[in-house]
Amino acid sequence: MILLPPELRFALRANAINAQVAEAKGERLDPVPVIKLFNPLGAATWLATELYEDGDTLFGLADLGFGCPELGVFSLSEIASVRLPFGLGIERDIGFEGRFKLSVWAAWSRRAGSIIHAQSLLRRVAPGTDPSDEIGPPPDASGNG
Repeated sequence: MILLPPELRFALRANAINAQVAEAKGERLDPVPVIKLFNPLGAATWLATELYEDGDTLFGLADLGFGCPELGVFSLSEIASVRLPFGLGIERDIGFEGRFKLSVWAAWSRRAGSIIHAQSLLRRVAPGTDPSDEIGPPPDASGNG
């Protein structure tokens, strides 16, 4: 599987350029993640919003499965070079739809302990509502809250 097809590469580059323009104006861009990469045999998950000019450095939310997702940069070539058992590698979630801004993903992922748990919680958010307006912690994954 191609991790970064041309249309996603273009969208990530456009976000990076728009972020530079916003920064030059003293503003902050908070785009919706364009791509989700994941380890099919583990908990590691990455949500990327930008691809830097070098064509390898991605910016977004990284969750290596230790319970502390972090915003930052990561290398596409390093992720693509990971070799897992059974001939597997890191994959792209082809069904991923980044409905929410990266700041929302980051807040909910940190509170839920992972991108995966945050995704299951955010799927429950009604269309048209803003999960960043939620008061208090998000409901727990069991739906009791």
